[in-house]
Amino acid sequence: MIDEITLINQLQQSTTKEVAFKSLVSQYKERLYWHIRKIVISHEDADDVLQNTFVKIFKSINHFKRDSKLYSWMYRIATNEAITFINKKAKEKNIHISDYQLQLTSSLDSDYWFSGDEIQLILQKAIATLPQKQQLVFNMKYFDEMKYEEISEILDTSVGALKASYHIAAKKIEHFIKNYN
Repeated sequence: MIDEITLINQLQQSTTKEVAFKSLVSQYKERLYWHIRKIVISHEDADDVLQNTFVKIFKSINHFKRDSKLYSWMYRIATNEAITFINKKAKEKNIHISDYQLQLTSSLDSDYWFSGDEIQLILQKAIATLPQKQQLVFNMKYFDEMKYEEISEILDTSVGALKASYHIAAKKIEHFIKNYN
């Protein structure tokens, strides 16, 4: 595995960009896929958004200012691509984004790619009821086990606001699960 500074340098040089990019993709594709998947729910959609994310990273790498970690920058791109994707899908269906996400989670139990049990399915339905920002914060903290400082860098939100969002999201999820029939 190449260290981050060397990788960035190679990505920003035309002679080494393609080889370095293959290394970048192999190093980060799984983590970015699962982050995207938690937002867009569907495996096929997650694959599409992941591909769009890597295209955007490839095209934009020369504009990376190095004022954050490379992973945080890519995570931000993946997050924005996933949110743009689901907003577009909801708009095409002429429904609110939260209703669209609830529809997606309702179909999870018949999704070939979803390997979770009933408890995980209920948790996904609970997460889908949260406002978008709370969903992101909860997923990053709970599933990805990210530190608040990392989430702050990705979402450009203060650590205090993130802690509050996570706490409120956890309470809402707890309430949803307790009242789930």
